[in-house]
Amino acid sequence: MARTRGALCPVERRGLLKGAAAIAAAPLLGACAGGGSDGVGADGKVTVELWHGQVDTAREAVRALVSEFNRTHPKIRVDAGGGGVLADAMLQKVTAALASGSYPDIAFVFGSDLASIARSPRVVDLTDEMRGGPTPWKSFWAPVREAVSVNGRVRAAPAMLDSLAVVYNRKLFRRAGVPFPEAGWTWAEFTDTAGQLTDSGRGVFGTGWPGTGDEDTVWRLWPMIWDLGGDVVADDGRRIGFADQGVRALDTLRQLVRDKSVYVDPKPGSEQMYQVFLGGRMAMVATGPWQLPDIVDAGMDYGVVPLPSYSGRPMTISGPDTWTIFDNGSARSRAAVEFVRWMTRPEQDTRWDIRAGSLPLSSGTERRPQWRQHAQRTTGLRVFTEALSSARVRPVHAVYPQISQALGEAIVSVLLGEDSPAKALRRCADKADAALLIPR
Repeated sequence: MARTRGALCPVERRGLLKGAAAIAAAPLLGACAGGGSDGVGADGKVTVELWHGQVDTAREAVRALVSEFNRTHPKIRVDAGGGGVLADAMLQKVTAALASGSYPDIAFVFGSDLASIARSPRVVDLTDEMRGGPTPWKSFWAPVREAVSVNGRVRAAPAMLDSLAVVYNRKLFRRAGVPFPEAGWTWAEFTDTAGQLTDSGRGVFGTGWPGTGDEDTVWRLWPMIWDLGGDVVADDGRRIGFADQGVRALDTLRQLVRDKSVYVDPKPGSEQMYQVFLGGRMAMVATGPWQLPDIVDAGMDYGVVPLPSYSGRPMTISGPDTWTIFDNGSARSRAAVEFVRWMTRPEQDTRWDIRAGSLPLSSGTERRPQWRQHAQRTTGLRVFTEALSSARVRPVHAVYPQISQALGEAIVSVLLGEDSPAKALRRCADKADAALLIPR
């Protein structure tokens, strides 16, 4: 089961950005206007439409939880049809649905896309619902709370949580006579190790990187930039905050390219990169806990180690995803809120995390015996969980998609050897800074 981060090709993302602008331009509708009837049937049961975009194990996990919810909440029926697209394309799908006036009650939206979606008046404000009542707001990890908040308001419920670490193939390390990596290693050590483990004669790469320019390409670079003291947006909000740090981070990628130690995946979704790794032809891959079920199923002798750093300080990124609720009338909104609150409680979150390859949303989930048993028997899972203490999240910023697109293009140009890091970053800054200057 592979799960990616907004893996849209450049053409799709350009269309998505135009659609996101349409969200803001759309006329305000009445509270009960929008995606159809109030959903209340003759029997008094409210039907809620859920677009989750999950596949394989995660899809089955959603269906099982929805079935239990429907059984235990006789006045609500959640229709988990899925939305007809993968989660990677959900922003585009929802943007088009909002523009047409026919949209779901709940959609699985990446945290990095929430600010764009939340500009729509049809997105339900969940501040009171999530901070009060039975939801474990105070026990949610800080990255979770940040990812669902826009301008101090809670605009979605948390759905999934992850972090990045390096998973490595122990067999390939032993064969090359290279010591296993350890916590506290540097990016220079990472590039050196990747070079030592590359064996062109056997078709083995030291590491891999998504090469389509989508969010899966981009989000892996942010921990490097943050570690160097940069940020996504500068303090003045009028320019990017990584003009210098981005060059150094891209120079690390250029070193991998020069050493011919990096497999650049040309297709959205990183499926080929993971296939190369699972096939024993890649020594290391930066990934999240969602990939562990496939690695375990492949029977790989593997280890997990925190991301390298430049400073020696722990640094990673967390990409919390959300359940975003849309206003289709008060009855359907109330029912949708009841469902997402139920999903975030530790009892359900534990089952969802174990089956879908996610991390606990809250300390309450982490303390549950089922999760602790799962973490104990799954090699490396604790590394991902412990990394949350030093994890940062991308800003919930309306211009983030444009910044991501510009940085994605820069990364790809370096991975393909088309531009120097300095030239690629200058072009990125020109495009992203221009977007930040447009009044919102």
